[in-house]
Amino acid sequence: MTTTWQSWALFATTVVAVCAVVFVISWIASAIVRRTARRYEWGKILIERARWPFRTVLTVTGVWIAFALAFPEHEWLAAVNHAFLIALIAAGAWLACQVFLFLADLAVRRSDIGTADNRVARRTRTQLQVLRRLVVAIIVILAIGVILFTFEAVRALGATVLASAGVASIVAGLAAQSVLANVFAGVQIAFSEAIRLDDVVVVDGQWGRIREITLTYVVVMTWDQRTLVLPCTHFTTQPFENWTKYGSELIGSVELDLDWRVSTDAMRTELHRILEGTDLWDGRTSVLQVTDATGGLIRVRVLASARDSAATWDLRCLMREQLVEWLRRNDASALPVQRVLVGAPSEQQSSPAGRRPSGDGTELGRRVTRALF
Repeated sequence: MTTTWQSWALFATTVVAVCAVVFVISWIASAIVRRTARRYEWGKILIERARWPFRTVLTVTGVWIAFALAFPEHEWLAAVNHAFLIALIAAGAWLACQVFLFLADLAVRRSDIGTADNRVARRTRTQLQVLRRLVVAIIVILAIGVILFTFEAVRALGATVLASAGVASIVAGLAAQSVLANVFAGVQIAFSEAIRLDDVVVVDGQWGRIREITLTYVVVMTWDQRTLVLPCTHFTTQPFENWTKYGSELIGSVELDLDWRVSTDAMRTELHRILEGTDLWDGRTSVLQVTDATGGLIRVRVLASARDSAATWDLRCLMREQLVEWLRRNDASALPVQRVLVGAPSEQQSSPAGRRPSGDGTELGRRVTRALF
């Protein structure tokens, strides 16, 4: 009994000493990091990420040492050591995950996607978002595997599984075929740069921005704030449009069907005035062309460039509205009309079959002109 009380007293004393040492080491480390954080922003991130995992590792290690010193020869020492080993592995995995996430946060902060030309930043963020999930998953799986292999029964089972690894891998591959396909597709998307975070895409006729990329699915936020969740394999097996793969600048088009009497020169002058009066136009492209002339109308196409897709949409609407308003006010003759041939039915019916009415058509042309104008 006396030995037990002495052991527990030694254990309590050692634990108090260990907690004091852990507190001192943690305080010294925090003081150093806080001093660094005054000059560098990464210090605050490191404190937020690694403070509690670091303290947990120190505490588990210290308590384990205290228990080993207080009970050097006890019948349940092996079981307690096993429990402390499992706790230390879990705490170490937690610390490793937080250290990696700290490094990922540093890279994310250096990748500002708020600028106009942010293609490199979006690529970096996309790869980091997939990598951080992949690395954390790998660390957790490795930690679980190491913990399991600390058991004798699992080690024996592991040898049996390794002996039949070929059959087991085939069965597992068939069972998780769709899941593994999405995981590999997610990694492929991250490093092939087919899509990146904040990319503007058109998927299945839906316009939206890439909001999130995971190992198994991609989240697309549409223009009306709906959320599309698509598997990663959709972007590796199905065609889609990516409007910002090589840059955010776009060219918007507006098409108007007008009468043949429209003055394209005056329309170009008005277009130039509209573009000069708005900040949506980036000054790269300004074109007005007649692209078609069939069916009694001509088709006028207007092209103008903008810095991104949102500005391009607003610029297209602005050009369309102001050009239509200008046509109504200043060139009403250019508005589309339907020409109808007005003839004399009685004369056509009295003519012999297969013969046209006599005359050169001058009178009929005059009737059409009066009917139209």
